Amino acid sequence: MIALLAALLVQTAEADPIGDLIASQAPAAEAMSDDVTSRIPSTASYFCRGEFVQGGVVLCNHPLEEITFSLGGSEGSAQAGDWVILGIHRDASEELEFGVGSTRLMQPITQREYNIQTVTGVPQRTVTPDESTLPRRQREYAQKQAAFNSTWDGQGFLDGFIAPAEGITTGVYGSQRVYNGTPGNPHWGLDWANDVGTPIVAPAGGLVTLAEADMFYEGGLIFIDHGQGLVSAFLHMSAVHVSEGDIVTQGQLIGEIGAGGRATGAHLDWRVKLRNGFYVDPALLMELDVSGLRDAE
Repeated sequence: MIALLAALLVQTAEADPIGDLIASQAPAAEAMSDDVTSRIPSTASYFCRGEFVQGGVVLCNHPLEEITFSLGGSEGSAQAGDWVILGIHRDASEELEFGVGSTRLMQPITQREYNIQTVTGVPQRTVTPDESTLPRRQREYAQKQAAFNSTWDGQGFLDGFIAPAEGITTGVYGSQRVYNGTPGNPHWGLDWANDVGTPIVAPAGGLVTLAEADMFYEGGLIFIDHGQGLVSAFLHMSAVHVSEGDIVTQGQLIGEIGAGGRATGAHLDWRVKLRNGFYVDPALLMELDVSGLRDAE
């Protein structure tokens, strides 16, 4: 379990540029949940939970005031005591600028190595699609973009994330794929292979922003916004059991594993995109420790 709860300030005034700005306004640590504050310095004015690693997600909180947090190209604002979701790109540099309000510092980012995967047997029409399919692909692209642009005001992400299906892991986030000899984009998801019809459940609560049974590339496809535009996508499904606009709870049945669209066999491809900007690693989301965070709101 990867769990990092760290005040992003050191405990001495001499090395605490952001703490000097806001520490005098911070409430006493004892006013917040013991589950959270027992693991952070009592001098902290704000704190974050998560791992500062390529593809990671970090949740940040200021207990006193509405404030904007930023990390590289990821940014979000929240009311006092609420949590802001920040994401880290697959190819983020060794340091990113971290901001709290108007103050900035440089945050080290753990670097990762990614695998190269060669995938053969993919339907060639999905690798180099026929021009006659262009109108359909353009229509579906617009539909997906609209769904990715959701910014639900709920906080399903505070449920934590569970695996949406059982199966054998056959693909991981960040790996580069070559389809039938043609280099493709990095793989943005986490894949589980299993029989057609294997249940798929919601990994966390959220709002269904897209539910389609037959998309060109993805086959059966569902999007769920877990809050602040942290959107899960579930690809290649053989059955869809929810509708756009539904509110789902963690563990609720949403669909079934299939082999639709650009797939070589029955599996689930689970991807997570933040504010329609970039994808983060679902495996790191499942390792994110959110215990006590609802109590600290």
